[in-house]
Amino acid sequence: MATISVQGQDLVVEMNGLDKLWSLKSKLTIPLAHVRGATVDPGILGEPKGIRAPGTHLPGVITAGTFHQDGEKVFWAVRDAQKAVVVELADEHYTRLVVEVDDPRAVVAMVEQATSR
Repeated sequence: MATISVQGQDLVVEMNGLDKLWSLKSKLTIPLAHVRGATVDPGILGEPKGIRAPGTHLPGVITAGTFHQDGEKVFWAVRDAQKAVVVELADEHYTRLVVEVDDPRAVVAMVEQATSR
């Protein structure tokens, strides 16, 4: 699971527990100016992910790490699809972040409020 917060002018995604190991990342910091928006999307786990490099993928168990598809890089850290949040990015290393959070609707509201300023 991840913790997403707004710190100053940045969106900070911190991986918790073993998700640091599975995703091979502990923290991502994204300028809010590069965040296009966020949505709750429990169906995203069923979509094609592309080529995993590096990361972990055990279908039905965990999807974590960097996945490459159609020239895009997407960061995944999801075990429970019902708690998946998708953060769309522009001009960043990743085009999307797909992460599991404790309260998806609250995270989306926080991201939307922070990016609408």
